Amino acid sequence: MRRAEFSIQEQQEIDKFLNEMSFGYLGTLDKDGWPHITPLNYTYQNGHIYFHGSKRGDKMDEILTSQKVSFAVAKEFAIIPSYFTDTRQACPATAFFKSVHFRGIAEPVEDLREKSTVLSGLMEKLQPEGGYAPITSEDPKYQGELKAVSVVRISVEEITAKFKFGQNLKGQRRDKVIEGLNERGRAEDEVTIELMNKYCPLHKKE
Repeated sequence: MRRAEFSIQEQQEIDKFLNEMSFGYLGTLDKDGWPHITPLNYTYQNGHIYFHGSKRGDKMDEILTSQKVSFAVAKEFAIIPSYFTDTRQACPATAFFKSVHFRGIAEPVEDLREKSTVLSGLMEKLQPEGGYAPITSEDPKYQGELKAVSVVRISVEEITAKFKFGQNLKGQRRDKVIEGLNERGRAEDEVTIELMNKYCPLHKKE
């Protein structure tokens, strides 16, 4: 069931999350009509999703057959055990996360300048420390590779985002979750508490 309180409409929040992440899941249809999910690295530029790969292969063949695709990015921040708020029932167990889902049109990019810009953005995300020559379409050492590699642009037709951080929790239940996260003290628990406070800033105790 869709919970309206978890939906995120602010494009700035969505853009920030997409730029922080580097890994997503591409959904296409195979030749038999079955959904085909491909995990891959991506870059988000100018409102488009881009990824690269070989010019031939299942996902490229499927894109050439039908350009309609789905793409999803998600990050789980914390598992919330049921015993944080209820020591008997399992029902309160859940997870706090961010997720963004797209429907769009996938098209191969042919322009070498656009390819170089996309691949530069991907390298900045995957290898921020540098250690390579800048990727430009004018560099003769890159021109062959740019022509050989496939870069695909997804033009977004529809986007939905869900950031779940206890927006439905009130009073003691919310306080117990924060207490449990503090006591557990895992790497992401402190960040999760910050996000709970960010997305529920007007919370008042019952």
